[in-house]
Amino acid sequence: MTKDPRDMLSDWYTRDDIRAVDAKFEAQKIAFAPLAFQAARALRGTGVLELLSGAGESGVTKEAIARELSLSEYAAGVLLEMGLSMGILKLRPDSSPWRYLLGKIGFFLCHDAMTNANMDFANDVCYQGAFHLPEALSSGKPEGLKVFGDWPTIYRGLTSLPERARKSWFAFDHFYSDGAFPQALDIVFSRPRRHLLDIGGNTARWALACAGRDPGVRVTIVDLPGQSALALRNIAAAGMSGRISVREADVLDPSSALPSGADAVWMSQFLDCFSLEEVTSILSKVASAVDAECDVFVLEPLWDKQRFPAAAYSLHATSLYFAAMANGNSKMYAAAELERAVCRAGFTMKAESHTLGPNDYSLLRFRKTR
Repeated sequence: MTKDPRDMLSDWYTRDDIRAVDAKFEAQKIAFAPLAFQAARALRGTGVLELLSGAGESGVTKEAIARELSLSEYAAGVLLEMGLSMGILKLRPDSSPWRYLLGKIGFFLCHDAMTNANMDFANDVCYQGAFHLPEALSSGKPEGLKVFGDWPTIYRGLTSLPERARKSWFAFDHFYSDGAFPQALDIVFSRPRRHLLDIGGNTARWALACAGRDPGVRVTIVDLPGQSALALRNIAAAGMSGRISVREADVLDPSSALPSGADAVWMSQFLDCFSLEEVTSILSKVASAVDAECDVFVLEPLWDKQRFPAAAYSLHATSLYFAAMANGNSKMYAAAELERAVCRAGFTMKAESHTLGPNDYSLLRFRKTR
């Protein structure tokens, strides 16, 4: 009988059978992690990884790398040696002088889109602010956000972030959720939809996908002013202004209300931006705006529904971004805790679909119970 890959996570989290010498090595990796991270970026940014990728099994000497990439032999040397210790690079056996090869880890750092989206996000958005993580965990506020500006949350200042940080933030956000959209569209439009309410619609990518899927559906996006302005530009550029509307609102504002009359509500990678108490508050507003026949869809990457430990690791790391940079009180949730928060607002989960898209998203469907 084949074991469900998701069950393998239990071994990862419960077994501690690593050898002491290996555990100490892992501890050193953590101790030097900031330097290792920047070394990996430098290997990528200077073109070392690309050069070695093109060289294949022939490998390249330090001197040739330095000459080809206009680096000093000193600079090339410290990067290559750290690359060896990190497993990014390998040496060609019996080569003299040493000839460097691209290792499997280096291949992913060089060519894998997910790895590069994560690395750019970590560097451009999180790296400086992460120094303030202990303060954020103590205060419950995104103390690291002050490296960019004076906003209560990153969402208030998202469109005002420095260009590189803003670009990396959106690339990170879109890379993950967009991969789940094709399967999610099949589920959402398994029955006809008249009016879909997209809460936290961001740049309107989902709304535009819905409009392209069903020519009869209308979509209303609800989001903060900065994101709403960006969504409106994208909607106009796509020629969909007649079918997709935008309402500016802060869902945490007690005086705000959601549009009524939708037969489907959509929240994609949205609820992880709030604490569990705030999730319940937001869903209470949803409950006030919909009837018992309305389907409420929640698309999230749930860390305990991932097939591989590496995916859960990435989600746990993203929770630290929420703590230090985004809002100080939200995280990437496990399935049960998010479901409880939604159901406390008067909903019952009617269906769940997991491992959607290449990044193992979960789509939960709720209906109002009272």
